[in-house]
Amino acid sequence: MRAEIITVGTEILLGDIVNTNSQFLAKELANIGIDVYHQGTVGDNETRLIECLNEGLKRSDIIITTGGLGPTKDDMTKEVAAKCFNQELVLYSGIWENIKSYFNKIGLEPTQNNKKQAYFPKDCIILDNPNGTAPGAILKKDNKMIILLPGPPKEMIPMFNNELKNHLLDLTEYKLVSKTLRFFGIGESLLEDKLVDIINNQSNPTIAPYAKEGEVTIRITAKSKDILDANDLIKNVEDKIKSRVGNYIYGYDDTTLDETVAKLVVEKNMTIAVSESCTGGMVSSKLINYPGISQSFLEGCVTYSNEAKMKRLGVKKETLDKYGAVSEETAIEMATGIAKTLNANIGLSTTGIAGPGGGSDEKPVGLVYIGLYINGYVKVKKCNLFGSREKIRSRATSEALNLLRLELIK
Repeated sequence: MRAEIITVGTEILLGDIVNTNSQFLAKELANIGIDVYHQGTVGDNETRLIECLNEGLKRSDIIITTGGLGPTKDDMTKEVAAKCFNQELVLYSGIWENIKSYFNKIGLEPTQNNKKQAYFPKDCIILDNPNGTAPGAILKKDNKMIILLPGPPKEMIPMFNNELKNHLLDLTEYKLVSKTLRFFGIGESLLEDKLVDIINNQSNPTIAPYAKEGEVTIRITAKSKDILDANDLIKNVEDKIKSRVGNYIYGYDDTTLDETVAKLVVEKNMTIAVSESCTGGMVSSKLINYPGISQSFLEGCVTYSNEAKMKRLGVKKETLDKYGAVSEETAIEMATGIAKTLNANIGLSTTGIAGPGGGSDEKPVGLVYIGLYINGYVKVKKCNLFGSREKIRSRATSEALNLLRLELIK
């Protein structure tokens, strides 16, 4: 089975937009077992697009296009594809109602040209697009297929994963199974170094590391004719990874760090209170995203000034005078104070210098202390973080949550 990828848009030809769609699709198709021998980009021109599609159909079984599904006149991919297959476009009333509903939700009315997006060949397969107004479609004729996907990656990628992938898997004898391992507290380069032999020797399953903001993920993908066999292949690789760096794994697939930590607190039937300075409520906000946390989360307070630390948390004036607000000693007293005043099992605190000003040689911007109190046991972590004010605060929030995670799983 051969596929060809064609990106449509003059803005891509001019270099105004970087073409990441072809890269994504090529990798995904390879994982499924569909060969890609040709890729192309064509502008918003009907004659050249027809030529491109006809040439591709001579050498490939499937053409996948991205872009050109919008409401304007230069969005012509669907119309040209239908012309190539000599298929008439008809109005899909359900799609038109969905488009109108989408606009109503954002407080707008669709214009008449949006109705163009509800026209498709009569017997095509519609691919839903909950992230925009342009549905995709699968057109078929004489054992050939033209698959139409939207151009924006935030629409195209979910449509591929949620709508198209299963259709493509039906075309091959293989089943594709993936599992994502989520890491915190270890950088991409160090993680790769610890797993370099596993990564270098990969074949099936494949191992794909990805660096994200503040964390790293590894996606393990196995291909097999049997799903159970694919899961066994994944487990074998996962066990090898866990034996080396399992302590850094906080979750799997779509799990987030804050969800993992909040779930641990609830499952252990513990109560928690949070006192924050530099993170300004971000830790509390992350925890209360978890449904059911109300049974465990007692209070979150932002004690930014020294006066607030003393009055609300009982931090000693002598501690602040001797060590300063950004110190190990203050972080411990903040965590202990918030826990004891509320009779909570857990007290979690943050204090630091988020910048861009306020730093010194002794205490530079990015210095953060995290305090943790658990039923009388206290621990503090010192972090030296980098980046903008927002990045420092965000990373400090994740560091605080991960410190709590590590203690709760002991």
